[in-house]
Amino acid sequence: MPASELFLRFGVAIAIGFLIGLQREYAHGGENREIMAGERTFALIGLSGCLTAMLADEFGVPLIFAALLLVYGGIMAVSYVIEFRRHGQAGLTTEVTVLVVVLIGALCYHGYLTLAVAAGIVTTVLLSLKLETDRFVRALTREDIAAALQLAVISAVILPVLPNRVLFQPPFDVLNPFKIWLMVVFISGVSFLGYVLMKLVGPSHGIGLTGLLGGLVSSTAVTLSFAERSLREKELTRPFALAIMLASTIMFARVLVLVGILNPALLANLWLPLGLTGLIGVAYCLYLFFSHRIDQKGEIALSNPFDLMSAVKFGAIYGLVLLISRTAQLYFGNTGVYISSILSGLADVDAITLSMTEFSNTGSLSLATASDAILLAVISNTAAKAAIASVTGSRTLRRVLFPGYGLMILAGIALAFLF
Repeated sequence: MPASELFLRFGVAIAIGFLIGLQREYAHGGENREIMAGERTFALIGLSGCLTAMLADEFGVPLIFAALLLVYGGIMAVSYVIEFRRHGQAGLTTEVTVLVVVLIGALCYHGYLTLAVAAGIVTTVLLSLKLETDRFVRALTREDIAAALQLAVISAVILPVLPNRVLFQPPFDVLNPFKIWLMVVFISGVSFLGYVLMKLVGPSHGIGLTGLLGGLVSSTAVTLSFAERSLREKELTRPFALAIMLASTIMFARVLVLVGILNPALLANLWLPLGLTGLIGVAYCLYLFFSHRIDQKGEIALSNPFDLMSAVKFGAIYGLVLLISRTAQLYFGNTGVYISSILSGLADVDAITLSMTEFSNTGSLSLATASDAILLAVISNTAAKAAIASVTGSRTLRRVLFPGYGLMILAGIALAFLF
């Protein structure tokens, strides 16, 4: 090995150890600090891991590296006992981190520099997120844990055993059990991720932020919640309008992400009209924000978006939308597809988005037809939320929201014809 390459590997090992040591020093340092290892110690630990891996390799004796791990393990055990006796409690985070840095040093010597750097960065990030992860754990409920376990069951247990084939003749040829349930897993995972983000940030970090993150879970729930509150808290009507518009606008980004993951070719047809319509929503949100700065905090009651029955219901809805759209296409052509998209979009945009994406993947629909159908469904869903806000909200809320929703709907219709 050239000397320059060898020095590079040792240098990376030392740098990663130093970075992790800086985090430990920052987290536990201070005048009265009680820390077993800081930046210099961790840099030396990374160096020792790299050096011992080299010796084990040069002499062909892997036990040399194993002996180093045993030595550090012994040191960590003694440190843990001392800390426990001194404080009556002790954590293992720093002790485990020491062993991780030793292994990262070994990775550096064997040339896995990219993996070593990634592992070092991930380790530093995890160590830095103590407050956030602790707050997240405290915010969890028994229902959240149950939902996560059920999501794991539908993903790793149910999905693999379903038949991945068409079972019936047209128009029932769209009912592939595996593909339907795969979409259930996909959309459940997206909704659950949005819910986790809400838990991490907290629901009371500002009405606007609540609307933005709440839109990842359910923009309809955000609209209903803040529209009803506008009747009781009229002085917060403008912040509520901003939250509702943010939740409605984030739906456009959500649809683009779903389509981009499942069918990039369809995204190429859809991103411009859907993106431009969404940008109008973003512009109106900025207008609301700068015309009335949002300092107030507000909460919204969002329940966990996932449970097994919800997954089964979404699967049934998705399958029904597939069947209706396929039947409409067979008997009424593209016109039937557009009508079914508009009607489906009034209730839920995810199911029709996924079904149109699936049809374009299989060649049952052209990319142009599928993109038009999705755009119509999104416009229909936006109009439905505008109607919900108008019916359940205050008169002032209707007056504030009307220009934004009106511009988005008109732009969406115009762009549907243009593209």
